[in-house]
Amino acid sequence: MKVLVINCGSSSIKYQLLNMEDESVMAKGLVERIGIPGSLLTHKAKGKKIVVEKDVSKHIQGIEMLLEALTDDTYGVIASIEEIMAVGHRIAHGGEYFSDSTLIDADVVAKIKDLSELAPLHNPPQIIGIEAIQKVLPGVPNVGTFDTAFHNSMPPEAYMYAIPYKYYEDYRIRRYGFHGPSHQFVSSRAAELLGKDIKDLKIITCHLGNGASLAAVDQGVSIDTSMGFTPLPGLVMGTRCGDIDPAIIFYLTSKEKITCQDVDTILNKESGALGLSGISSDFRDLEVASSQGNKRAKMTLDIFHYRIKGYIGKYAAVMNGVDAIVFTAGIGENSDFTRAESLKDLDYLGVKLDPEKNKIRGKEQIISADDSRVKVMVIPTNEELVIARETVRIVG
Repeated sequence: MKVLVINCGSSSIKYQLLNMEDESVMAKGLVERIGIPGSLLTHKAKGKKIVVEKDVSKHIQGIEMLLEALTDDTYGVIASIEEIMAVGHRIAHGGEYFSDSTLIDADVVAKIKDLSELAPLHNPPQIIGIEAIQKVLPGVPNVGTFDTAFHNSMPPEAYMYAIPYKYYEDYRIRRYGFHGPSHQFVSSRAAELLGKDIKDLKIITCHLGNGASLAAVDQGVSIDTSMGFTPLPGLVMGTRCGDIDPAIIFYLTSKEKITCQDVDTILNKESGALGLSGISSDFRDLEVASSQGNKRAKMTLDIFHYRIKGYIGKYAAVMNGVDAIVFTAGIGENSDFTRAESLKDLDYLGVKLDPEKNKIRGKEQIISADDSRVKVMVIPTNEELVIARETVRIVG
């Protein structure tokens, strides 16, 4: 069974075609700059990378473009689009509507649209992607996998905010959490690598990228996570502030004579690593600058690592222990410095890192010392595989 996985952004479409008989990736690529001059498709298949430059004004054209690449006589991997048996979509926000992946129909699309105000940068383009696929591949089942679904297992003490309860009743204001497919994949894979049943494990998963979050996975289910009602709170991120005192919003509107929308832009797009360092939103740039003596770059990294360490301690407390800590995503998989700094002084938990094993990038490996009570692991995430597996499960 061949499954196409789609992840639509406001001006991009990321895709993979998987053969689910052996879960192999047949092709993958990215259509970018949709509606912007300089549109192009980067397609990787058969060990080669193909770049096609072509004006793409709408997502449906991007869908058509990637399907043409998949069926191309030279670099395609299927003879016909009829070989695609199902399409899996990554959807950012499922709210309380969706605690599991689901077959997409008109009612599901309506609910995703209803949740767009909670994820205005993500849900709307993902709806566009669904509707484009439905036009180009009529009759092919579409399945939605939600970033929030894995965290719907959280108990009320983890997801409720201490504001008047009517706001939860009226608007469903609560912690939802994100990066669900990633946390789900790496926690499951950690259990496999340890040769243990995930129901016997307490795992802390650290998805560290430009967007970053931690999750406490107890017996295979998420019981807490660092992101909240939106992806803004929690760790310091590339341009997002993470945890702050909410009174700062009102203080800034008064002092700067700006609107709440202006502050929202500041906190989401001008803060985090970029705002603190004044250099870059890319943590690789900050590591270089810090090594060259830039004090603000060092301060930013120190705050980033401090927050990670704090959440690890919190989640070890709420789970009454921890068996494994997993690092994943761009920073988690590739920065031995971040891993080492985030785990420093956690020996009281039984964490003992092996400095030599830690010197890896993008490789699946246990990096803790042999006598470490807590296993520390690097596991490259594979959200597309999770979505493909969910699609197969739902389609049947």
